Amino acid sequence: MSVQLLRRLFTVREYQQMVEAGIFTDEDRVELIKGEIVKMSPIGRRHAACVGRLNRLFTLRLAGEALVWPQNPVELDDYSQPQPDLTLLQPREDFYESGHPKPGDIFLIVEVADTTVEADRQVKIPLYASAGIPEVWLVDINEGCMEVHRHPSGEGYGEVLKCRRGESAVVGAFADVSFTMNEVLG
Repeated sequence: MSVQLLRRLFTVREYQQMVEAGIFTDEDRVELIKGEIVKMSPIGRRHAACVGRLNRLFTLRLAGEALVWPQNPVELDDYSQPQPDLTLLQPREDFYESGHPKPGDIFLIVEVADTTVEADRQVKIPLYASAGIPEVWLVDINEGCMEVHRHPSGEGYGEVLKCRRGESAVVGAFADVSFTMNEVLG
């Protein structure tokens, strides 16, 4: 016999109030996923280096076209405020000071994974698809590849491409700018 426990889910508004009240410190690496406060994995050196490379590549190649948003929150709906490794956003003069980016502001979300590949595939990518995020890249450091997810729906992404070393990828919104996997992975 299984027992169903009742859970108290938090809204983004309640979560933001907890952050503003100082309930979480800078050492508390947490995000809100489907109403639950989830602890994020520590960032290792290979993960940090990959995020740094992507940050530099996007900043240099998409200057003026997109705002590069590294490891900052995005508000997907009333119950989810994840912190992707990188997000490409519509530029705004206030740099989103007036409110976290929402799905309509987002060109691309990038998750870099070494220890969280399956969690990203099973939890975060479906969450991004249901929010209508047009494109997600999952960089798998251990396998040396990247999955490009496009065409979101409530059931997931309709297109998934796998890129390996020696191959290139483009952001759908900026199809004239390419990134090699060797550049992404180092």
